[in-house]
Amino acid sequence: MKTRGPKKTKVNIVTLGCSKNLVDSEVLLTQLRGNGIDSTHESKKDDANIVVINTCGFIDNAKQESIDTILRYVDAKEEGIVEKVYVTGCLSERYKGDLQKEIPDVDAWFGTRDLSRLLKQLNANYKHELVGERILTNPSHFAYLKISEGCDRPCSFCAIPLMRGKHISKPIEELVLEAKNLAKKGTKELLLIAQDSTYYGLDLYKKRNLAELLNRLADVEGIDWIRLHYAFPTGFPLEVLDVMANRPNICNYLDIPLQHGSSRMLQLMRRGTTREKTEALLNTIRTKVPGIAIRTTLIAGHPGETEAEFEEMMKFVETSRFDRLGVFAYSHEENTHAYSMADDVPDEIKQERVDSLMDLQQGISLELNQNKIGKIYKVLIDRKEGGNFYGRTEFDSPEVDNEVILDAGKNYLRLGDFVTAKVTAASEFDLVAEPV
Repeated sequence: MKTRGPKKTKVNIVTLGCSKNLVDSEVLLTQLRGNGIDSTHESKKDDANIVVINTCGFIDNAKQESIDTILRYVDAKEEGIVEKVYVTGCLSERYKGDLQKEIPDVDAWFGTRDLSRLLKQLNANYKHELVGERILTNPSHFAYLKISEGCDRPCSFCAIPLMRGKHISKPIEELVLEAKNLAKKGTKELLLIAQDSTYYGLDLYKKRNLAELLNRLADVEGIDWIRLHYAFPTGFPLEVLDVMANRPNICNYLDIPLQHGSSRMLQLMRRGTTREKTEALLNTIRTKVPGIAIRTTLIAGHPGETEAEFEEMMKFVETSRFDRLGVFAYSHEENTHAYSMADDVPDEIKQERVDSLMDLQQGISLELNQNKIGKIYKVLIDRKEGGNFYGRTEFDSPEVDNEVILDAGKNYLRLGDFVTAKVTAASEFDLVAEPV
């Protein structure tokens, strides 16, 4: 058993899951440091005596990763490496009762909207003057901007409303202030995130107000790129496309999770749309914003999905030619609408369908990328690794999309700078380029 003498409190925050969780961790980090508490994010050293784990409870793999992480730090507590282990986030919100019984050595559990209570546990006060301030954990030239919390959609497969609650929009003034503060710190790209970004404003302004928010954010000096994520297709506010087309610092990029390409499956999923309406929306988007890159996500193996309906989804992907595509195998989540249905697609079939969709997309992506050879793009440099710099065009979001590779031996580039580069080669998921 290792023993330690008394020492000053240091908090290490560990984040699992999506970018929305990352923003929550950054807010916690900002509040702790604002209270004068030594705190860090995902420290590689064993020098923190308190660990806060911000968990994900989205699908089975994410839940397992969260549980494994909790158990790892509980073991570290038993070995005397840390003194306190606190758990927050989606998994804790959803399964707190069960987890308390199963892992009693965790010192306290907090939900997704328990920031003030968590701060109190850490001997800190919630400082209202820090609203709009955020310490970034990723390179400062890009930042996620969470425009709302929660979701009112009734999707059959999704447990997010159980974990995040009802939709609550952040006021435009608060978001503009946050964007200005980020710009002062060197942020050039804002990535707008929410559980459902197209629902923005309905609760505060009694109308879908995403277009006005985009216009206001586009006015912030120093912000060169604004990127829109997680746009729900049903009730999509078309005026957003006019803003995107008219404002040069709003990227021609849209992350719009569509989930399936069969009308019957969309009905079972309670998505409120059909394949025909989806295809009409995609046509409108591409007409109003020529050259736009569209990213989507799909689910394979939802209860009731037949081989014929999966083939229909394959044809949908083939004809839609998405620039970016992610596919999830369906996860049977307790207390969701789909949980009352038989999970009738075997796991191996789900995975085969995921692989088939990604194989198809790989060919589409290769063809689209090869069409870019010889063309010139504005590239934001994210990092240097080995002998290369890695950047992105306006058509790519960090971590999930294509990267642009530039030879560091031939070029001196600075992280966070924009360069103009010509594409010289292309693979399925990356471009090779040289500055011009």
